[in-house]
Amino acid sequence: MPRRAALLLASVALALPLSLGAAEAGEAARASDAAAIRARLTGWAEAFNAGDAARACDLFAADLQSDVETAAAGDKASVCARLNAALAKPDRRLTYAVAIHDILVLGDMAAVRLTWTSTLSAPDNSGPDKGGPDKGESWSEQGLDVFRRDPDGVWRIVRYMAYGTR
Repeated sequence: MPRRAALLLASVALALPLSLGAAEAGEAARASDAAAIRARLTGWAEAFNAGDAARACDLFAADLQSDVETAAAGDKASVCARLNAALAKPDRRLTYAVAIHDILVLGDMAAVRLTWTSTLSAPDNSGPDKGGPDKGESWSEQGLDVFRRDPDGVWRIVRYMAYGTR
């Protein structure tokens, strides 16, 4: 019996570093995925602010569902149409900045709690003195984005909700 106990103890001792190594590897993978998602969100803001609607729309999965306080529930086509319309207005410039609060990754799915801040400004040749909008009008929306790693390995939003802060 002591020999069996010694063998059992030895096998547990050998397996323990493997288990700890697997946990560390899992944590490293989650951190890498969170960094990729963070880059996708900041890349979206950069694309939108540069007027690149096609690149901004790539953040969304083909089966996107959205729920935004100021708009009808949407799919990818309707969200991208709103993005194109917002970017096509020559009388104003809308920009976005993101503050990411949490990224929770579980396998090929992730949830992100964030705040988007939008700023509306007039072109340089406009402004309140010329009948244009005020420069620098800003507002914020709290959001929850659900990401999925698509078959191409890229993280995309499949569901999101956004509501203005008060």
